[in-house]
Amino acid sequence: MSFSPAIRELVEAFRTLPGVGQKTAQRMALYILERNRAGGERLSQALQTAVEQVGHCNECRTLSETDLCPICADERRDTGLLCIVQGPLDVFALEQTGYKGRYFVLKGHLSPLDGLGPEAIGIPELLRHIDTHQYTEVILANNPTVEGEATAHYIAQLLQDKPLSLTRLAQGMPMGGELEMVDGGTLIQAFAGRKPVQF
Repeated sequence: MSFSPAIRELVEAFRTLPGVGQKTAQRMALYILERNRAGGERLSQALQTAVEQVGHCNECRTLSETDLCPICADERRDTGLLCIVQGPLDVFALEQTGYKGRYFVLKGHLSPLDGLGPEAIGIPELLRHIDTHQYTEVILANNPTVEGEATAHYIAQLLQDKPLSLTRLAQGMPMGGELEMVDGGTLIQAFAGRKPVQF
C-alpha cells in the first residue's frame, strides 16, 4: 500500500522518536487519522508549545520554561551538594529519592565513536560551574554503562585536585533480586562496593 505524501510525512515524523520503527510509526499515524483526530490536534499543539517555550535552565541545564528551573530557584536546597547526571530524566528519577542538593545536567556521555567529546556533553561548562560555586561534595551519577563509567572516570580525574569530596552512586544487587538472575558485571560491582555490616 502506498500512502499519500501527507501520511508518509506523518509516519516519518513519528519515526524520529526513540524506539519507534516503521510499523509502529504507521500504526500511530493511522490511529490518529482514523480514530483520534482530536488527540492528534492536542498532540500537535502540545508539541508546538513545548518546542517554542521549553529551553534549558541557566544554572543546571535541565529542561525548563524559565531561566531558572524550580529546583535551582528553590532556596531550601543544599547548596554544598552537586549531583552530575547525564540528562533531564535522571533529575526526575533522583528527585523521587528525596535528594535535596543541586544538579548539573550533561548532554549524554562521552562517546568518541558518535562524535561526543568533552565539549559536546558540556564538560567545560561543568568545570566553570564548579569553579563558581562552593560545593563540598560532588556526586557522579552517570549511568553504569561502559560509556557512563568512562565519563565518570574522566570527570573524576578533572576534579581530583579540587577541595571537595567526590563520590559515585553505589551499584550492585537490586532490591528483591536473586543472585542467579544477576549478571556478572553487576555482581562484580556488588562485591567491589561491599560495606561492613552494621549492628
